[in-house]
Amino acid sequence: MAGPLKESAQLFQEKLNAFGYANEVVELPDSARTAQEAADAIGCQPAHIAKSIIFRLAAADKPLLVVASGANRIDEKRIGALLNDTLGKADADFVRSRTGYVIGGVPPLGHAEPILTLVDEDLFQYETIWAAAGHPKAVFRLTPDQLVQMTGGQVVGVK
Repeated sequence: MAGPLKESAQLFQEKLNAFGYANEVVELPDSARTAQEAADAIGCQPAHIAKSIIFRLAAADKPLLVVASGANRIDEKRIGALLNDTLGKADADFVRSRTGYVIGGVPPLGHAEPILTLVDEDLFQYETIWAAAGHPKAVFRLTPDQLVQMTGGQVVGVK
């Protein structure tokens, strides 16, 4: 899992460092675009993967980031009711323009603009978790508490 990082993963590593975090970005030999692919490459369960899903808030026309356990399916109606908005699909152009990253590599922080973030309460079952790090093959390890600290996210039930 060592070696030079792809440009977008290296830029994310620099952002982590600039924010004062010592977490290390690692590049996997295979894709980590999905929670299952990441878990297979890392050697952990999908539930330990903190997947970053970007939605488009319909009324606000703003992005919403839900960082969920890789084992969970997000209940969009529940989240929409919580935010008093409708969750819409965010296409690849919307995701890239609002986050600065491609789908499959969106990290939980360091985006092109501030993004409202919700963190899945189920992630707190695990001592360490893994999140995307700017590229579909790049990840970084962190704790659920670090995730909340780094993102300023609100912890909620997402399923």
